[in-house]
Amino acid sequence: MSASFLTEDHEMFRMSLRKMLEKHAYPYYKKWENDRQISRDIWLKLGESGFLLSWVDEKYGGLGLDFSYSMVLIEELEKVGAGLASGICLHCDIVTPYINAYGTEAQKKKWLSKSVTGDFISAVAMTEPGVGSDLASVKTTAKREGDYYILNGEKTFITNGHHADYVIVVCKTDPQAVPAHRGISLLVIEDGMEGFSRGAQLNKIGMHSGDTGELIFEDVKVPAENLLGEEGKGFYYLMDQLQQERLVVALQVQVEAEVMLKLTVDYVKERKAFGSRIADFQNTQFKIAEMATEIDLGRNYINTLTEKHLQGEEIVKEVSMVKWWISEMAKRVAAECMQLHGGYGYMEEYEIARRYRDIPVTSIYAGTTEIMKNIIAKKILS
Repeated sequence: MSASFLTEDHEMFRMSLRKMLEKHAYPYYKKWENDRQISRDIWLKLGESGFLLSWVDEKYGGLGLDFSYSMVLIEELEKVGAGLASGICLHCDIVTPYINAYGTEAQKKKWLSKSVTGDFISAVAMTEPGVGSDLASVKTTAKREGDYYILNGEKTFITNGHHADYVIVVCKTDPQAVPAHRGISLLVIEDGMEGFSRGAQLNKIGMHSGDTGELIFEDVKVPAENLLGEEGKGFYYLMDQLQQERLVVALQVQVEAEVMLKLTVDYVKERKAFGSRIADFQNTQFKIAEMATEIDLGRNYINTLTEKHLQGEEIVKEVSMVKWWISEMAKRVAAECMQLHGGYGYMEEYEIARRYRDIPVTSIYAGTTEIMKNIIAKKILS
């Protein structure tokens, strides 16, 4: 279902990207899943072809396009697999927009240019052990000492954490601030800084090729020039950028639902039981009809919100709605699609098995379903 803002230029961008992925991603994806990591080469190939951070200004190596081209990138990467899309989409449309929005000219030249080429991989470190969605309660601290901050703390569940060349770390520069969120700042930590180490790459149920790790900071001496934006404004920066983050996640999950339905439609047309195609059974037809309806509703809502986001509208409530609803819808679709595959759906050689495993976490990261409902209720009732 095409959106009204997608043009012939978008289609050319998509076809070029798809051709590249068919050569450099699809044939290797199963290996990446088994190896539990994506090849660094795919980042560089995407960068060389101009697909990474296409929205970045030309003076930093980008193409100066808008989020609608990011939407195309997200869709095509997700069709390959969630493990590939999760890290690259986070890098392109969740982490680097912080540098673009709040960074100094020197910071943009330092980090954006190499992020465009794929030479740098980025991450953002919010979640801590024992502290989930409550960002105001982070324990990681950064104490100012002259021209440096001394950073201490731990982060977990960090996408790109194991391979990131730089990480935007959410920390407390004023632990005594009241309310607590006014003490939060963002510091950029670079690979190789003394005291910065990484725990083991986390072993997840799904998204096996996706890089998810733990980060440890022990008296890391961070130059004050690595402060992103103003001290004490970090929480507000996070809130400003979460609208796009949740829209990105909703789109990723929408594509997963669409792919799972297609896989299942193809399967039930071919598979026979009791002398008939599974597609000829009324129960199958009803299940397909129900899933197709919900998936179309999700796609229409995604397209509408993307258009509003492109126009600069504030849609925090609506994005919270689409994020929780689509992630929960996709879990229902995953379960129904596996059921329609029968025993074969539980076999690793069938793609539906991998897609089924990848889905559950989407209603947890970027804000749980429950947090999304809290935001919606506050917007309505305040």
